[in-house]
Amino acid sequence: MIEVFKTNVAHDDEALILLEQMRTTFPGYKINFDLDDCDRILRIESPFERIDPSLWIELLRSNGFDGETLPDEIIPLRPKLSKNLSTEHIRPSEIKEMLIQNR
Repeated sequence: MIEVFKTNVAHDDEALILLEQMRTTFPGYKINFDLDDCDRILRIESPFERIDPSLWIELLRSNGFDGETLPDEIIPLRPKLSKNLSTEHIRPSEIKEMLIQNR
């Protein structure tokens, strides 16, 4: 299970302190920050169980930081087609254009 959070952790030294605490509290989890991302990402992967976001948000708050879960974004792999249209009659370049428009 993977969960991704937007945080306001801004500096490497803050992230290192949090990582040490998080790894002690949740051994076996893969935890990292991406502070170069505009959302200052906290990414957590659990090999054991579903991740309870409220525990992680509370841990951030108890250390003076904010956090919120980022929603999963599913990007469609197929172009949106009408019921009467199939890809058999569409040139590959048209399919590519439809995919670009659906992003």
